[in-house]
Amino acid sequence: MSAYQDQRVVVTGAGGGIGAALAHRFAAEGATVVVNDLDPAKAASVAAAIGARAIPVPGDASAIVAEAREALGGTVDVYCANAGLASGGDAFADEAVWEAAWDTNVMAHVRAARLLLPDWLERESGRFVSTVSAAGLLTMIGAAPYSVTKHGALAFAEWLSLTYRHRGVQVHAICPQGVRTDMLTAAGSAGELVLAPTAIEPEAVVDALFDGMEKGRFLILPHPEVADFYAARATEPDRWLSGMNHLQQKWETR
Repeated sequence: MSAYQDQRVVVTGAGGGIGAALAHRFAAEGATVVVNDLDPAKAASVAAAIGARAIPVPGDASAIVAEAREALGGTVDVYCANAGLASGGDAFADEAVWEAAWDTNVMAHVRAARLLLPDWLERESGRFVSTVSAAGLLTMIGAAPYSVTKHGALAFAEWLSLTYRHRGVQVHAICPQGVRTDMLTAAGSAGELVLAPTAIEPEAVVDALFDGMEKGRFLILPHPEVADFYAARATEPDRWLSGMNHLQQKWETR
């Protein structure tokens, strides 16, 4: 029997891409899944494709925890904070762009944790899955709001893990590079240069997560080479920054 049989799972941003793949996999493992998306039609479509084990709960990912928990009978066992904004732009991006990225990529996770933690700590069991991106470990050219807020999402996931792991709360941060989703398409020429050559399917991301959950890993790297890039960033920051700057220049002259 699967470890997720009869578990109650929430997946935000599940109208497509990684979120839809997560919802399908958890349901296939025997869980009941709340399929959340800002677009009601997308949430309903994914839930219908899954069948009886899926419940559509559309709405802003920052505000659906209470409704999702009620839909699942009062308890959430696994919360996948997957909704995200791939906000492009540089330091001159509008304040509204920065605020939206911060709200979706970081504060939605904080708000969910505030509501989930009391129950999880009381019963000493709960799992928080944060879809971060390799940009949270490294960065992404042409996307300052996205890069900065994904660093924030990783920092919050790390804090949750180090603070509550001894009290039964398990935390995982998924950090893929390119994934063949609408978000990759929206990344434009920067995505084509940096992400597209090694892009993988959403299902491969989910496979990496389930392997990592089984082994108790915090950091989920669907692209294993990201570990080497992350180590280089930490141990040789100037060399790493120089390499990234060369990539920036290559992008500017495309």
